[in-house]
Parts: sequence; structure tokens; C-alpha cells
Amino acid sequence: MGKPRLFFIIFLICFSAEAATPRPGFLYTRTRGRCTPQYWSSRREAWPRMVPQTSTLSKVFGSRAFERYRSDLTLLEATTRNDDENAFGRLVKEATAALLNSYARHEFPYSGWEVKTLVIQALVSEEAATQMAHKFSIANQACN
Repeated sequence: MGKPRLFFIIFLICFSAEAATPRPGFLYTRTRGRCTPQYWSSRREAWPRMVPQTSTLSKVFGSRAFERYRSDLTLLEATTRNDDENAFGRLVKEATAALLNSYARHEFPYSGWEVKTLVIQALVSEEAATQMAHKFSIANQACN
């Protein structure tokens, strides 16, 4: 009689500890930080006044962006791009998030003018665009 009772107590302890631990609703969940392009495209937070969602890339990043991207591509559209295999597509996606973070997050490592300057410099080649997109991505993911 002692062993079944002991097993029952152990079962209750394990069950109560498991119930107290929150679990995701899906088998695999992916957390998104508050600084990623996905976060900014979700519109969960108001965008900084310096860069409205409807601003075009060419107005924000200058004439070099106008040469590389559609003239009417907005910042909001840039954060929702799915062409991560394209170096310039990934650059504009991560750079837009970095620019928003530079205005909205005081601890972000880049200032607004740095982001704009680095984007213009990265537009010269695919290699430069890939490297800069990767740096922006690291900064965006590390920020919270």
C-alpha cells in the first residue's frame, strides 16, 4: 500500500509542476523580438513620427534607393518583403527595421543617419548588400 501511494504523490507533484509551466499552443513556435521587420510590419506599435509607414524608400534613403527599388515602394511594404534570397531585398527589409529601431529604441546601436548612410554604401554591390543586411539583422534581433 505504501508504493502506490508514493507513486500517486510523485504523479501529483509532476503534474502540478507541468501545469504551472506555460506551453506554446503549437509544437514549434518562433519568437519575434520587438525590433525585427516582422514586428514592425505587424503594426503592434506606432511607428516613429520621423518615418511614417507611407514614406517611400526613395524619400527616406535617397536617389540610390530610387535606382534600385520601385519608386512607390513604402517602408511598410519593405518590412513585409519575402525575397530574403535577394541581397537587395533583404537589405531594404532589415534596413527599414533598423531605421525604425534607431528612432524608437534608445539602446539601438545605429543612429538614423548611420542607417541611411550604410544603406547607400551597401547598394553598390550584392556582396556589400548581403554583408550590411546581415549586420542590420544581428542588431535588429539583439534589440528589445
